[in-house]
Amino acid sequence: MHRRHLLNLLLASTALAFPFTVSATQIRSARLWRSEDKLRLVFDLSGPVRYKTFSLSAPERLIIDISDATLQGDFSHLALENSLIRAIRCGRFAQGDTRIVLDLREPVQLNSFLLAPQNGQGHRLVLDLLTGKPAVASPMVPRETSAPKAHPQRDVIVVVDPGHGGKDPGAVGAKGEREKDVVLSIAQLLARRLKREKGFDVKLVRNDDFFVPLRKRVEIARQHKADMFISVHADAAPRLTASGASVYCLSEGGATSATARFMAQRENGADLLGASSLLNLKDKDPMLAGVILDMSMNATLAASLQLGSTVLESLAGITTLHQKRVEQAGFAVLKSPDVPSILVETGFISNARDSQRLVTARHQQAVADGLFTGLQRYFQKNPPLDSYIAWQQAQRESQV
Repeated sequence: MHRRHLLNLLLASTALAFPFTVSATQIRSARLWRSEDKLRLVFDLSGPVRYKTFSLSAPERLIIDISDATLQGDFSHLALENSLIRAIRCGRFAQGDTRIVLDLREPVQLNSFLLAPQNGQGHRLVLDLLTGKPAVASPMVPRETSAPKAHPQRDVIVVVDPGHGGKDPGAVGAKGEREKDVVLSIAQLLARRLKREKGFDVKLVRNDDFFVPLRKRVEIARQHKADMFISVHADAAPRLTASGASVYCLSEGGATSATARFMAQRENGADLLGASSLLNLKDKDPMLAGVILDMSMNATLAASLQLGSTVLESLAGITTLHQKRVEQAGFAVLKSPDVPSILVETGFISNARDSQRLVTARHQQAVADGLFTGLQRYFQKNPPLDSYIAWQQAQRESQV
């Protein structure tokens, strides 16, 4: 009984002390900038935060939930006239969180990110609201700028894998169209576009008509320390009416559809690859090695799904989609535990309409441009910390 009494006293004292040892981050102020194509809203914070955003329609609203944060002051000083934002509301939400609601005049695209303290500025949450037309008529508020500093940062490395090749023609269309030729052309066009973009470097798994085993394709990506691996295909399906582009990621479990399962079986053949052989885990305890592999795969799969969604959204404006979501299946070529990887089916060469478009230079260029746009958008939101893209963003945001 004496020990239980002491334990109860200890728990009670801890509960009393806890509110005084944990302090919520303060949302100190907000600032607004206007440019020709976007409206930027910046929240100045007393420390780092976790947040999430989502939008609602009828009427249009953007909701920002900031965890463990309190609002200091209000937003009455912000000049919202003739801007995308009709009004800003704020209140407590859940347990110690703050919800900010932006009442919008029209639908917007949101690009949001956190900035760490830099150049005399503290922690900041930045929201860029974009539309297809000028956000406001007034010019941006002028700010002092400093000369850009030299950057030692590296390029983002993208490895592009044209499927099949050499003795493996891939799928063959009704008029003899070969998958290996179509995807090589698209991959080469994508590589040229990436090379023209500052901050990117690209490696092609094959730049000619030769065969590369699946195991080797994954190894090439890891040898180049790729930030991203994209395998380009134009496959066939038993149902000749199947058409449109698809994006696939690896699945540790079952396939998300019968088509995904069929595609994986067709691509893999007998050249399956065990992901555990790709990490340097030989000197690790078996249980520890399993934990490390699981953690790596989980993080990589999450990044791959996000990347796949961005690419699929970009392709939607160029071609029809076979599936409007990212599919998952056990593709061997995607089994790199530490490189975000996607497989893009640019269309079905077994479908007469898809095949007719896939062999044209104009459509191949459009698909390559769509793939580039998706990759670029992903890395603009998720730049590697030591990359030129991250450095470039930091230079821009240091002026915020």
